Amino acid sequence: MNTMWILAEATEASSGEGETIVMESDSANTEQATTQQPDGKETGTDGGTGTGKSLFDNPMLLIMLPLLLVYMFFMFRGPKKKQQEHKKMVSSMAKNDRVRTIGGIFGTVLDVRDDEIVLKVDESTNTKIRVSPQAIATVLKD
Repeated sequence: MNTMWILAEATEASSGEGETIVMESDSANTEQATTQQPDGKETGTDGGTGTGKSLFDNPMLLIMLPLLLVYMFFMFRGPKKKQQEHKKMVSSMAKNDRVRTIGGIFGTVLDVRDDEIVLKVDESTNTKIRVSPQAIATVLKD
């Protein structure tokens, strides 16, 4: 990207105050000339005053930014709250609690460890399974 800057100062004979003339050129060969008045305002080649708007002058942005932040807060708050409730439920499980897994298997808790839970799923054959704590959907109340 080739950028050419030309800076010149012209003086007015009547007022004695100078104005700065700036010419910019980029790689697309489009030239834009602006004149900076002594009071800080810029005038373009068409004689209009440059506004110099910043990003935060846009009223739509000022409305959308807080809405986006609120949306993000609620989007992340729900799953995190549900995860905390599940962790609390699993940590409060004890031996002989009835549970239902996410696969729909009902069982009785025999042993609770950090990384696995042993469930008894059949009384007659004494069938036991080991599941991950994340696999417990609910603790059933008797």
